[in-house]
Amino acid sequence: MEHYRRKRSKERGSMKLNHIAGNEMFIDFAGKKLHIIDKNTGELLPVEVFIAILPHSQYTYVEACVSQKREDLIGCCSRALKFYGGVLKAIVSDNLKSAVTRASKYESEINRSFKEFASHYNCVINPTRSYSPQDKALVENAVHLVYQRIYHPLREMIFFSLQDLNKEIHKLLQGYNDLLFQRKEGSRKECFQSVERSYLKPLPQSSYELKDYRRAKVQKIGYVYFSPDKSYYSVPYRYIGKYTMLHYTQGMVEVYYNHDRIALHKRNTVKGSYTTNKDHLSSTHKVYSDWSPKYFSKQALRHGEYVVKCIENVLTAIDYPETDYKRAMGIIQLHKYYGSERINKACERALHTEAVYYQSISNILKNGLDKVMLFDLYTDQDQSHIPKHGNIRGASAYK
Repeated sequence: MEHYRRKRSKERGSMKLNHIAGNEMFIDFAGKKLHIIDKNTGELLPVEVFIAILPHSQYTYVEACVSQKREDLIGCCSRALKFYGGVLKAIVSDNLKSAVTRASKYESEINRSFKEFASHYNCVINPTRSYSPQDKALVENAVHLVYQRIYHPLREMIFFSLQDLNKEIHKLLQGYNDLLFQRKEGSRKECFQSVERSYLKPLPQSSYELKDYRRAKVQKIGYVYFSPDKSYYSVPYRYIGKYTMLHYTQGMVEVYYNHDRIALHKRNTVKGSYTTNKDHLSSTHKVYSDWSPKYFSKQALRHGEYVVKCIENVLTAIDYPETDYKRAMGIIQLHKYYGSERINKACERALHTEAVYYQSISNILKNGLDKVMLFDLYTDQDQSHIPKHGNIRGASAYK
């Protein structure tokens, strides 16, 4: 007793804080756990209980979750803000590992995912001082009230899923928030709706998706390897050989280089798959990837109708398309040396002689046969006007 009296005389008093409406949301996990039963094994599985409170109105949110890990904490905070219908200026948490990477009395290091969550909702994270529960005394008190108002009615109930447990918690929570205060007018819900709701910032249009991170080097083929799914994603070819950072969620994969996003893809969970954005390919690779009958017909259209007919003839010759594509490309490329007009006439002669090949069209152009007047091969006409001393090779080719 003597020692106690000496200590008590030195204890410091506590300050009464005035909480501003819409300023903060206090969060905490209850010390005692609830349980659900595994249907298959009958095992009793402990679950955590997340509690959030708005200190001005003391409007409270309670949810059961699997653990205190980062994904569960962020998911609970997101649903709490949705429950309140708006965003506070700050979220006040203790120094649990899923929220704080390195605790400090003056400047704590916030977990990267939790910091991005706060950025998405346009608020800040304000951890309490280590071993200072008085910094968020209201949520500490709310934990004890939750034991009385929610835990106690649940003590003889049996639940086989987290969803069923949370449904019952939500029913009891409505009654808890509707209870009238003993020392002031109204209830938690009335105080929130009449005063605090109007001070909340609007929710963003989309909910936050939890991100994870991986480092990856851009391969020579212009793809990064995504190890969680064992798949590949394209990036712009100029980043080949560079080290990048992958940010990924359940539905998206983003690629960053020096904090600049250089690629965005929908996540493909098929093992060994290649996801390609054609804009990332170099000009030569892009042209090759575009090869198709429609592509070559479009290219041929620039040089004349007979070139188009030749290309269509080539592309229907055999079943293996890659061989046809090479021949079609060869015919079209002849315009670089002879011009569009000559290649169109050469293709016209090749169609009449049924020699629609790259080599035959090339020979027609080399020998100038496209410049020799083409006669109708399928009707009997007077051919006396063919010059006797003309192009012998051309005449023989004609015959």
